[in-house]
Amino acid sequence: MNQPRSKKRILEGRVVSTKMAKTVVVRVDQTKTHRLYAKRYQISKKYLAHDPDKQCQLGETVQIVETRPISKMKSWKVVKKLTKPKP
Repeated sequence: MNQPRSKKRILEGRVVSTKMAKTVVVRVDQTKTHRLYAKRYQISKKYLAHDPDKQCQLGETVQIVETRPISKMKSWKVVKKLTKPKP
């Protein structure tokens, strides 16, 4: 009867924009290796994350978690700040 909760994805990234109300843009970088040539390359993806208290600043490293859809493009929420922005 009791269904186990689904595991939510947790990602770490850097805040690249704070211009929207209650929303931050977080860039998540990922390093991959090419199967044939074994060369490393970097992939980055931007996520819109909900930040209701506007606590994040530009350049901070934050942790985001997947949630229900909040708007058309926003289905992530800021959980905690990991590092301060670099000057």
